[in-house]
Amino acid sequence: MLLEIDPKHPQPRLIAKVADILRNGGLIAYPTDTTYGIGCSIFNKKGVERIYQIKQREKKKPFSFICSDISDVTRYARVSNFAFNILKRHLPGPYTFVLEATRVVPDLLVTKQKTVGIRIPDNPICLAIVKELGHPIVTTSANLTGEEPIGDPLQIERELGKQLDLVVDGALLPAYVSSVVSLIDDVPEVLRKGVGDVSWCG
Repeated sequence: MLLEIDPKHPQPRLIAKVADILRNGGLIAYPTDTTYGIGCSIFNKKGVERIYQIKQREKKKPFSFICSDISDVTRYARVSNFAFNILKRHLPGPYTFVLEATRVVPDLLVTKQKTVGIRIPDNPICLAIVKELGHPIVTTSANLTGEEPIGDPLQIERELGKQLDLVVDGALLPAYVSSVVSLIDDVPEVLRKGVGDVSWCG
């Protein structure tokens, strides 16, 4: 099912509909500030496993997730003063920050090193969905592992729609990826160079 939502001024009634689908165990495709993502509630274990199947991805590679704001991040990750200042400077934006996980995070989303990847994309639709839901959603690009991300919601509906409960149409997007930066031990380390500027990592 395709649901068109205004990318600049998301309609609250439609956002509530999307959040209800997530609360009821659904999987969705949705826009971020880089490209389209596939996600579910982070507390939906079956949903997370379904995403692994759709992506054909190894279980040893946990997915990142989207928080609504920095105060939300502190519930799911340990944020030092140093890390807080970095997050404040660069979020919302096209970054995934790797931080030490708290016990609130489900095991499926935590690495062996007890870390998590967290995003706050600069996109009104996905942030509105997370706020309405009340907790984070999984984020992984809408594609099969090893293939190019898809920025066209109509193409996502054609190729993946049967495996999803909803595709949110928030307009065409480029097929970009976020920059991934580890902030473990207060040492910024670039793990993946994407669209977010990482020159500040030194």
